[in-house]
Amino acid sequence: MRIRDFRADDEPEINLVPLIDVILVLIIFFVVTTTFDARSVLKLQLPKANGEPSETSSKALSVLVNAEGRYFVQDREALRTDVESLKRTIVEVAGEGANHESRKRPVLLRADARTPHQSVVTALDALGQLGFRQISIATAPEQGAPAASSKAATETRK
Repeated sequence: MRIRDFRADDEPEINLVPLIDVILVLIIFFVVTTTFDARSVLKLQLPKANGEPSETSSKALSVLVNAEGRYFVQDREALRTDVESLKRTIVEVAGEGANHESRKRPVLLRADARTPHQSVVTALDALGQLGFRQISIATAPEQGAPAASSKAATETRK
């Protein structure tokens, strides 16, 4: 009489359904709790300067240039780093029309201190070609500089 071995029929299985359930719950948790704030991603190290801070309008158009030379207009990134792409992004954010009121509003150019000089010149060129004339460059105050010396330096530059 031949005795049959049933151990060959017992093949081990790995059930992946509970693992997939846990992964989906984790993904949903991270998507819900994540904040998407573009300003927290962009960390700029502004160049230092002496002088009095000027009052900037809340309606000023903000153009940011990060250390790699990428452009952001009001939290909207330009697709490429050339003048035409930057101009298209500015027009999309600020509005169209050469005599449009949006061209008269001030522009705050915030460039990282490590930004290549060409990137800043490209941003100024694009803004100038679009007709923006009130352009300010943001700087950080020097640390440890007394207020009197910065006021004197500002007056001598005028």
